[in-house]
Amino acid sequence: MPERPVTPALRVVVADDSVLLREGLVRLLDEIGADVVGAYGDADSLLAELDEKAPDVAVLDVRMPPTHTDEGVRAAIEARRRRPGLGILLLSQYVEVAYARDLLEAGSGGVGYLLKDRVASVDEFGDALGRVADGGTVLDPQVVSQLLGRRGDPLAALTPREREVLGLMAEGRTNAAIAAALVIGTGAVEKNVTSIFQKLLLEDSGSDHRRVLAVLAFLQR
Repeated sequence: MPERPVTPALRVVVADDSVLLREGLVRLLDEIGADVVGAYGDADSLLAELDEKAPDVAVLDVRMPPTHTDEGVRAAIEARRRRPGLGILLLSQYVEVAYARDLLEAGSGGVGYLLKDRVASVDEFGDALGRVADGGTVLDPQVVSQLLGRRGDPLAALTPREREVLGLMAEGRTNAAIAAALVIGTGAVEKNVTSIFQKLLLEDSGSDHRRVLAVLAFLQR
């Protein structure tokens, strides 16, 4: 079962130009208990009915007609401008770090970026959707891995455990969730987080979303 079961009250709209993927998403969302109030083949159609459908979360493919580049990202940013509390979950076939950064910088939480392969897992997708709906930040582990792999000396100062904690932080995990994933106490996680921020010269704001942004800002310098 997903860590955060989706309730029937959660209204979701979907945009993907592939009929098979779009219908697959609709069935998956139905399975985890979401109320799919709209499914579209392009971003403009979703935006045209956004106010009428009043969704809680929008699930969008990154690349859609007409140019198949960043239509989903731009639509997500516009949707958040119109409905500031709207949760956004972007799906992509490839790791595109710049798009993840654009989405994160445009909002204050309630955002996610997953590879489409992750959608095959009902539990992982349901957990991601639930966390985005709750205002959390969800990054695909492969995106996090690429970001971590870009850095040199500063990350070399981290211990293996601190690198594990940093990776989970960048995925948007809370200290409690990190503790559960690594099977350690929350006190140990807090000590690692404090050490990470000290070594990377980052300020710990206490906000999970801001922690993710701080880590991403550092890793992409």
